[in-house]
Amino acid sequence: MRLGLINSAWHQSGRSTAWGIAKTKEIGFDCIDLLVDPLEIDVRERRLIKDECDRQGLPIVSICCVALGLTDFNKSVQEFHLDRCREHLDLVYEYQAENMLLVLGEYIWNKEIIPPAEQWDVGVQNCRALAEYAGELGIKIALELEPFHLSMLNNIDRMVQFVDDVGDPALAANIDISHLHLAHAPAAELPKLKGKAIHVHISDCDGKQHGDLPPGRGVVDFPPYLKELRKLEIPGTVSIELEYSPEPDKIEEWVREAYEQTAKLMREAELRP
Repeated sequence: MRLGLINSAWHQSGRSTAWGIAKTKEIGFDCIDLLVDPLEIDVRERRLIKDECDRQGLPIVSICCVALGLTDFNKSVQEFHLDRCREHLDLVYEYQAENMLLVLGEYIWNKEIIPPAEQWDVGVQNCRALAEYAGELGIKIALELEPFHLSMLNNIDRMVQFVDDVGDPALAANIDISHLHLAHAPAAELPKLKGKAIHVHISDCDGKQHGDLPPGRGVVDFPPYLKELRKLEIPGTVSIELEYSPEPDKIEEWVREAYEQTAKLMREAELRP
């Protein structure tokens, strides 16, 4: 599997987009994922990102999209987020990437007032519409598992059910190892995602709350997850996801550490030469 980096790791650097792309290549990553909203960048930035990735020889694999409004109870809000997700999918296609990483919403009002099953059905219907559009473009959608109490997809069984309910081959799961640990989902549950997962995120955490630390700085036991991941035979990418470094002026060291530790773990698991 290839080893990539989500470019949001560089957002606190205060440096240019081109600098972050160049550093990603310099450190040794095979590819890059992007956290970029096509509604928030102009045509110059849009072109610069692709040109710089091509110049550095860094294939773009995934573009992240957080679209909590897909399950909103207001139809107008849903329609806005459907259109926004289509803009992301268009960018995936334009950048010749593989998938849109989609973060779905949470149940509102503590699962009261609006029945949870009704909110679930809205999410399924809207994701089915997006999957159909993605399929027309020849790309895919990878759903993120979020380990929070009210997240609609907060464990492996719910992820499997949602993918099955949508029932479109263009929609599958993303495996986030840190999120699985926080959701108390052991590595032994990963076989449930056989044939249903297309992308992987990796980071560490303190075991209590979302952290996205470099592997080795937290408590996640990675080898069992990577062993099961190898059995899934996903022809995809493991992308490092990092949150802010406590020392912003040392962000380059933070990313380099994450790369070296992850590459080592992947080699030991025979996921990487």
